[in-house]
Amino acid sequence: MRNTEIGGILRFFVALVAFTAVAGCTYVGGGEFQEEAPLRFTFLDVGQGLAVLLELDGRYAMFDMGPDSAGMMDTLETRGVDTLEWVVLSHNHRDHVGGFMELGGSAGSARDGGAPRVHVRHLYVGPDTAGGYIRDSVLRLARRFAVPVDTLVRGDALALGADFEVLWPQEYSRLGGNAASIVLDVGYGEGRALLTGDLDSASERNLLELSPTVSAGLLQVPHHGSAGSSSLAFVGRVNPAYAVVSVGVKNRYGHPAAEVVRKYVLVLGDSSRFFRTDRDGSVGFELYRGLGVLR
Repeated sequence: MRNTEIGGILRFFVALVAFTAVAGCTYVGGGEFQEEAPLRFTFLDVGQGLAVLLELDGRYAMFDMGPDSAGMMDTLETRGVDTLEWVVLSHNHRDHVGGFMELGGSAGSARDGGAPRVHVRHLYVGPDTAGGYIRDSVLRLARRFAVPVDTLVRGDALALGADFEVLWPQEYSRLGGNAASIVLDVGYGEGRALLTGDLDSASERNLLELSPTVSAGLLQVPHHGSAGSSSLAFVGRVNPAYAVVSVGVKNRYGHPAAEVVRKYVLVLGDSSRFFRTDRDGSVGFELYRGLGVLR
């Protein structure tokens, strides 16, 4: 074989390797290439509450599950979800954890020993000192269905094929209610998202002191856009490309507050990048390793 032919073959294989590295593709049988699956976020329209469904390569998890009046089990079944790898309940307020309690009302799950319609492999809660009755109800239900339960604090991590790091609350903190909300920093290659539950402005300030470089392309607006959250310092530091607030239509709290909306429009630079479930319904985003957040 001539040197020119050998050189041509070598150049071909070098180009092929370079293409694979740049495109971020995975080789599969038959000589084809398959793009890596995105990490999908769906902010479900659950009225006045919060429920975020995550999906990566056919596996599902949830951050909060909305109120118990939103029909969460029906929603998940309609979307083809029969198993959740894990559920994180940010704090003990019913508009965030009520959907988990629907497991007890699922078909075949009564005292006859039947299984729930949606299987939860692991439940994670925070060290919220408030909401004792609701917390006890959730834990009782977890025991009934043999769901392992662990408490999350800053520095803990979760698995789903992406990086899930807990930024708040701190270990040994004595916080109750909104201030105790679990904050998840989600990383997937170039894409980042921040899930905040009902974090209030005081805890936002403490979080920034602990994580001064925190940033995300996608931000779940804390506490449904309450005036007691989303300080300009926090929103500006995170500097999201998109923000989503989960609220009920004409809710009695007036969420999201007008001044909070103005802060987000100022930072986002475009009101079309601010989404709200009362107006837009369920809202979905995708995180790609090499591209960041896509709507």
